[in-house]
Amino acid sequence: MGHDARHDRKTGSVGRRGSAPRRPARRAGRTTRDAVRRTLDGRVRLLRIVFVIAFLAIGGKAIALASADGHLAAMARDQQVRTIALPSQRGVIVDRDGTQLAVAVAAKTVYATPYMLDNPKAAARRLAAALKLKWGRVYRAIDDPRSGFTYVDRQADPALADKATALGLPGVASYVEEKRVYPLNTVAAQVVGYAGIDGHGLAGVEYEYDKELAGTPGRQVVVQDPAGQALHVMQSVSPKPGQDVRLTIDSGIQIVADNVLAETVRRFHAKGGTAIVENPRTGEIYAMSNVPLVNANRFGESPAHQGNKAVIYSYEPGSTFKMVTIAAALSDGLVTPETSFVLPPALRVGDRVIHDAELRGTERMNVSQILAKSSNIGAVTIGWKLLGKQRLLDWIYRFGFGKLTGIDFPGEVPGFVLPGDQWWSSTIGNVPMGQGISVTPIQMVAAYGAVANGGVMMKPHLTAQIGDRVIRPAAGRRIVSAAVARQLRGMLSDVVADGTGTEARIPGYVVAGKTGTAQKALPNGGGYSKVNYVASFIGMVPARDPQLVVAVVVDEPHPYWGGTVAAPAFRQIAGYALQRLEIAP
Repeated sequence: MGHDARHDRKTGSVGRRGSAPRRPARRAGRTTRDAVRRTLDGRVRLLRIVFVIAFLAIGGKAIALASADGHLAAMARDQQVRTIALPSQRGVIVDRDGTQLAVAVAAKTVYATPYMLDNPKAAARRLAAALKLKWGRVYRAIDDPRSGFTYVDRQADPALADKATALGLPGVASYVEEKRVYPLNTVAAQVVGYAGIDGHGLAGVEYEYDKELAGTPGRQVVVQDPAGQALHVMQSVSPKPGQDVRLTIDSGIQIVADNVLAETVRRFHAKGGTAIVENPRTGEIYAMSNVPLVNANRFGESPAHQGNKAVIYSYEPGSTFKMVTIAAALSDGLVTPETSFVLPPALRVGDRVIHDAELRGTERMNVSQILAKSSNIGAVTIGWKLLGKQRLLDWIYRFGFGKLTGIDFPGEVPGFVLPGDQWWSSTIGNVPMGQGISVTPIQMVAAYGAVANGGVMMKPHLTAQIGDRVIRPAAGRRIVSAAVARQLRGMLSDVVADGTGTEARIPGYVVAGKTGTAQKALPNGGGYSKVNYVASFIGMVPARDPQLVVAVVVDEPHPYWGGTVAAPAFRQIAGYALQRLEIAP
C-alpha cells in the first residue's frame, strides 16, 4: 500500500511533470483560433464598410439621377406649360352725347421662339409675306438662335396673324390683344391723349383715368406642343373690363373749334393757337382745341405738339387782364363805371414809359371807356394810383392766378405771379395792363366765367361720367358780387359794340368780351419782342345771361392785333355753339 502510494505519488508527480509540455499546446491552439477569429472579424468589418460605401455611392447616384430627372422634368414643363396674360378690355372714351373718341378693337400679336427655327431667313420671308411686313424687320426679330421669345408683329390685323400662324412654322404662334383706335383722328386729340402699345394711358384723359379705363387683366395657363400650339388650358382667370369715361366735350363744337382755329393759324402765319368753349354755370368744357392739330392714331409721331396748351401754355395776357384790374377797383368801391380820369399821352412808372396802342393827346376817359378802348394808361392809372401793389396782388390771387384751377387733366401749370417783395418800380406799371404776369388759357376762361356766372367761379372740368358714377359740378367760389359782375358785363359789351372787339359781334346776340394784344417776353430777361405777340379774345354770350364763355389765344400771328386775329375766330366758334346748343338770342 505504501508502495502503491509512493508509486501513485511518484506517478502523480511524474504525471504532473509529464503534462507540463501539453499546456503550451493548448494555449497555442487557442491563440490560433483567436487569430483566425480576429481575421474573420476584420474581413467582416471590411466587407461591411465596403457595403456601406457601395450603398452610399448607389444612393447618392440615385438621388443625383432623381434630381436630374426632376430638373429635366421642370425644363420640359417650362417648355410645355406657358402662362398667357389675358388683357382686359379697355373702357371707351365718348363725348357728352356718346360719340366714340377712343375705342379698343381686336388684334393679335404674333410671336416666335427663334431657337426652334432651323432656317430664319426662309421663315422671315414667309412671315413677312403673310403679315405684309418688310422682310428685314422680321428677320432681325427672329435671327437669334439663343432666344426663347421674340415679337414678330404687335397688335396685327387678326386675319393676317392667322395667315402667319397657319404657316405651321415651329414656335410661331399668336395671342389675342387689343389695339387702341381713335375714330375721329385729330378731334380733341390733345385732350383724349393716347394709350401705348401695352395698353397704358400715356397722355391726356387716357393717362388721367388709366386705372379706371384699364380694368383688371386675366391669365391662362396652357400646355403647348413643341411647335408652340396650345393643347390644353390648365387654368383660366377671366379679365375684368375697364370702365367707360364720358367727357363734357361736344364733338360737333370741338370739330368747328379745331377747323376755325387751324384756319386762323394758317391765315395769320401763326405759330399755334388754343381755343376753349365753357359753360360758365357748371364749368363744363364743350371744346378744347389746340393747333397744330395731332392725329391721335399717330400721337407719338408729333412730340412737339402733344401737350394740351389750354392747361400748360403760360403767356402774358395783355389787355384781357384789364378786366381783373377794373373788377378789383369796382369791388373795393374805388371807382364806378362812370368815374373819369384825365389821361396823358404817356405815363412814366419807374424806369418805364407807357403809351396807349394808338397815339393820342391828353384825354378824359371814364372807366367804361378805358375798358372799351383798351387804354394802357387808364388801366395803369387805376392799378397804380388807386389799388396799389398789395390790393392788386390780393385780387390777382383771388381770381386764381398763380394757382391751379384744379381741372381734371394731367400736367396743369399755375402760371406765374411775381411775389410782391420782388416787384421792381416799373412792375406796378406792367401788371395792371396784363404784362409781367403769366397765365394759362384755362385760368382766363375761369376768371371770365366768374363774371359771366354772376360773380361765382366754377371749377372747369372735362369729365361727365366714369362708369356708372356721374360727376357733379363742384360748388362754386364767389369772386365778385353779382352787382359788380353785372357792371363788368355791361362794360365788356361796350368793348364789342363800339370798342376794340367789334369783329366779335354775332348777329342777334349781345356779346361781352375783351381783346388782348401782348408782347412776348424775350428770353433771359431781355425785355419784350417788337415783332412777336400773343393775340387773344375772351368773350361771353348772351351778355345779360351768359351761357357760353369762349377764349381764343393765337401765338405769334402776323399781323398781331387781338381784335383782328382772335375776335373773328371767337365769332365763328361761339356762333356755331349757340346754334348747336339751341341758345336763343
